[in-house]
Amino acid sequence: MSPAGRALPDAGLVVAARQGDQRALDDVVAASLPLVYNIVGRALRGHADVDDVVQETLVRVIRYLPALNDPAAYRSWLVAIAIRQVRDWEQRRRVALNRDAGLDAIHNVPDPASDFAGMTILRLGLTDQRREVAEATRWLDPDDQELLSLWWLEETGEIARNEVADALGLSPGHVAVRIHRMKEQIQSARGVVRALRARPGCPDLQAVTAEWDGTPSPLWRKRLARHVRDCAVCGQLGTTLLPIDRLLAGLPMLPLPAGLSAHFPGTAAPTAAAQVVGPPSAPGAPGAGPIPPSDAGGGPSVVDLAMNRPRGLVPSLAAGVAAAVLAITMAVVILPDDPSAPSWAAPPSAAPTAAAPPSVAPSPSARPSSKAPVVPAVSSPRKGVGVWNFAGASQALAASKAGWYYTWGTQHPGISTPRGVTFVPMIRSAENVTAPELARARAAGPDLLTFNEPDMPEQANMTVEQALDLWPQLMATGSRLGSPAVAVGAPDPQGWLDRFMAGAQARGHRVDFITVHWFGADFTTAAAVDQLRQYLQAVYQRYRKPIWLTEFALIRFDGGGAQFPGQEQQAAFLTAATAMLGQLSYVQRYAWFGLPATDKDRSGLFSSGTQTTAVGRAFQAAR
Repeated sequence: MSPAGRALPDAGLVVAARQGDQRALDDVVAASLPLVYNIVGRALRGHADVDDVVQETLVRVIRYLPALNDPAAYRSWLVAIAIRQVRDWEQRRRVALNRDAGLDAIHNVPDPASDFAGMTILRLGLTDQRREVAEATRWLDPDDQELLSLWWLEETGEIARNEVADALGLSPGHVAVRIHRMKEQIQSARGVVRALRARPGCPDLQAVTAEWDGTPSPLWRKRLARHVRDCAVCGQLGTTLLPIDRLLAGLPMLPLPAGLSAHFPGTAAPTAAAQVVGPPSAPGAPGAGPIPPSDAGGGPSVVDLAMNRPRGLVPSLAAGVAAAVLAITMAVVILPDDPSAPSWAAPPSAAPTAAAPPSVAPSPSARPSSKAPVVPAVSSPRKGVGVWNFAGASQALAASKAGWYYTWGTQHPGISTPRGVTFVPMIRSAENVTAPELARARAAGPDLLTFNEPDMPEQANMTVEQALDLWPQLMATGSRLGSPAVAVGAPDPQGWLDRFMAGAQARGHRVDFITVHWFGADFTTAAAVDQLRQYLQAVYQRYRKPIWLTEFALIRFDGGGAQFPGQEQQAAFLTAATAMLGQLSYVQRYAWFGLPATDKDRSGLFSSGTQTTAVGRAFQAAR
């Protein structure tokens, strides 16, 4: 997930904001602004009204946050509100156009200074094929711009497929069909973009474009794509196009424009936002659904909210918004291999960097309050753990503050999933590719882990061909699929995973993210963290897809046995490693190995349901 995506508030912060914590509310809105801006900006193609729609979305977030039933579902709720506001804007635009055709010049043309494709290219420094993809989006049908805004964020690791489906009000299967059709349009537009930029140009193409005014449109995409498809010269230009999802994986969101903070000027009374966050006055609001009503459906407009609030409601968010802008800017500038980036092995007491995620709600001692302190159940949705059953496993899992977990299977017998925590199923080996197991995997959630260490005889023990032959059955679940998780050599040319990925591409198989394991044999913290960073960086450079690190710890395997460092060494590594992982935009999730601590598995977090190890305490504090 990108640095901006990591800043989205966790459930604990959302709970604090719902309860009237002013600073927590500011943090929630500030952390939400980048995602909202990217959804709205791309859906509206950089129209001059983008800032207004972003502001309307955030005002509704403030207004209706108390009615959100599940704080852990905040991101899905936020995305749905943003799409609702985009649709309301489209509806108002159509009404205005029907009323006065002369308004077309105002309402139907993107602001040239805010063209989202152009800003994406310029501000993210896109080159070559990534640039062509961004340019190709200008040629899409208008109805696909909304879908594009969500799919782009899905491919860059910011949101999940189920969140796209929920926001659009469609089934995941229907979304998959629409995305496939949209990708085909982008692919044909990429061929057009490349043909138009070719030098020397095709004489026949110049004849076709003689009457074209130079403005990309769906009609001209179809005409020019037809020529490119049938032209021997232009058709050859598209033979080296890489898959779109591979080009988008790992890209950060577009940084906020400096002018957007102009919507949040000045300062306001400390209680302004808190007053708005009070219980909704609308009848039945506490039991209402999570998505607030639109203007068209009788909900309050931005003007209504402004008229019924103390002056300076929105300005009270200025500090949080400025912090978000700074965090995103820093995160985009500091790349994983930038020598000026902060040390990965910084001690736990070191000051956090500018790009670090926002803290959870401050304690009451920092701000006088009559409320009890809010203790978040989940400290980060990225942070996970591998779990096998032991006495007190459910209690330990809840106390670990992990955002997700897995059990190397499609079920979690004897283990209760804590509120706000996600269980991720796994099809562990070939013998698990059965109709009942696949059905359970499909029902368990949107993500699916696959074949566990197929390169090891004592684990899945599969050939590349066997895995490729079974893969279509996994794709049929509709889940986001992680690659098989090899034990070693994930980035090695002609290694097990490299051959699998090449075979998947040749067969047209879908792989949504790369799953890897890593165990460090060097127990020196700084060296181990650097080795892990280099390994993940090599994997990303090889495959250009988001990464899930699903097993990692310091364990040395010698002579058939396992050697562990001391508890303090392991804890120091965990603290430094998770801080480093937080700086890698392409690492979507990580999971420690593992939850139980026994004489055999001394890297574990809990020796009982209530007794943490030193490593467990470090894990609880990690994000």
